[in-house]
Amino acid sequence: MKDIKVKDEALKTQNVLSEGMDRRAFLQKTTMVVGAAMGASLVGSLTSLPVSAASNSSIIESKKVKPKLVFPVISDVHMNKNSNQTLEKFKTTLDQLNLLVPKQDAFVVVGDLTDNGYTEEYDKFFSTYTAKKQKHAVSLIAIGNHDYWNGLSVSEAQKRFLERSGMESIYFHKVIKGYHFIILGTEDGLTEGTFSVAQINWLAQQLKQAAQDDPNKPIFVFHHQPIMGTVYGSEWGFAENRDLFYNTLAAYPQVISFSGHTHYPLDDPKIIHQKDFTSIGTSTGAYLWLDAGRIQGEVPEGADILNQALIVEVYNNKVLLKRRDIHNNNWTAEPFEITLPANKNDFIYTEDRDKKAPFFTKDSLISINHELTTPTSLAVMFTQAKDDLLVHDYKVEITDSSKGQKVKEFLAFSEFYKDPIPNPLTLKIDGLQPNTLYEINVFALDAFGNQSQNALKVLGKTIDGEIENITITLSKNTLTGTTETVDVLVENARVPQSDWIGLYEVSETPGNVPAIWWEYTKVTNGTYRGTYDPSKNSYPGRYQSGKTYKFVYFYGSGYDAVTHATFTVN
Repeated sequence: MKDIKVKDEALKTQNVLSEGMDRRAFLQKTTMVVGAAMGASLVGSLTSLPVSAASNSSIIESKKVKPKLVFPVISDVHMNKNSNQTLEKFKTTLDQLNLLVPKQDAFVVVGDLTDNGYTEEYDKFFSTYTAKKQKHAVSLIAIGNHDYWNGLSVSEAQKRFLERSGMESIYFHKVIKGYHFIILGTEDGLTEGTFSVAQINWLAQQLKQAAQDDPNKPIFVFHHQPIMGTVYGSEWGFAENRDLFYNTLAAYPQVISFSGHTHYPLDDPKIIHQKDFTSIGTSTGAYLWLDAGRIQGEVPEGADILNQALIVEVYNNKVLLKRRDIHNNNWTAEPFEITLPANKNDFIYTEDRDKKAPFFTKDSLISINHELTTPTSLAVMFTQAKDDLLVHDYKVEITDSSKGQKVKEFLAFSEFYKDPIPNPLTLKIDGLQPNTLYEINVFALDAFGNQSQNALKVLGKTIDGEIENITITLSKNTLTGTTETVDVLVENARVPQSDWIGLYEVSETPGNVPAIWWEYTKVTNGTYRGTYDPSKNSYPGRYQSGKTYKFVYFYGSGYDAVTHATFTVN
């Protein structure tokens, strides 16, 4: 998947209410605000369109006509030698896909079979895959950046991949039942991916051959990293040779390009993109990732439950891309449908396809949750907005009522990635002042950035009390060697939104260099406890005797440093 600096798990933004709570229960759960007349508010709807956020909608099944070709696509299994979590998910994936598609023509894995490319990880993957794969399904497996992370040279890592997977090369071309499959391979372990001019020139020749064979049939292309500027999450794509790669595909509107790497969910409508050809992301069998800048973090609570797959059905006049929640044993939203023969003028999944803004209905509610009020924080809960495709975010604006001054603004996910989507939704607002009255306005945004014209509004007051600073305490400030461990205690920490702690040499500036070691801060009752073990350093060469180091606590997944503590290695 992404950079080693990027974290694996985020912690909790508490959702107090369960789906389906009625109006009476909602009001009973909310608080009266001291000195304020507003405890909950209603807003008028700007439209009466009967729309809702997509969540586990029942799929429109294909008609009785059998597809001419059918194959599942998965990616980013991340088999780990030290854990069986992804192994069990992989077993469930194969079992469920075999039930849904009992006659597969091919089975595609779009890279990152393993977490590190270790022999034990390949063994776990292929012992399970070989036991469960369908005999007549052609295996098409791409290499991902994680499959290089085994300490071997590039050529040796590729050799191990080819020996274990049985693929003829890291990029190759197969024809199955008259349909062309072109599998590309990232050429090293760089996170963003590398596709050389030589490989792209080879791709051009394969596309030309496929189009000459039958210009009306789709051409399926698979590559681990996405093309920047296409699907949801493609900011994690490759920059080098990007335009050459894109323009090579752009000559063929019948191309359907599948990419993995991002771990972004299939639920978001931007996971498919059409301009000159069709691109689609393939999600993950390991754990969820999301776009940055929301308070829940890029890897939010419950992220490791995600397990999704695509099922591709090809007919004479269309291709159906069915989105499956393996973890929920259900479809997520309706299938994407691509008309054949492909014509750019017929593309419907374009960047500008959604102009309708989300909205709050007339009976929407908002209030302060008194149980979560502290001297420095409030929790607002409200009825989710409506949209024709998907409510993706909420923009929350906080104004100091006594000063009439906006003091904070942030984005929060609608938590559309959960099953079921929580409604009402509870959001925690941190960094406030004690004994202060605030006005909170909540606007809804859809997946394409359209913002609701109406907002929910409520007043909330923090309780009186002292602000306690975040502190880091170490079990020892002097270590006797580079193998000694140290216990780390962080107190007065917030419930994290991808908050993390990292180790640096005392003179280093976080962000200019990656952390020598890091992990998420799993906070219980405002306290994080962890043990630093130098054997787990990501950059062991930078950890040496005779130097001073610092643990730095960060808000969010970036480098917003809050506090630090130092120690010396003798």
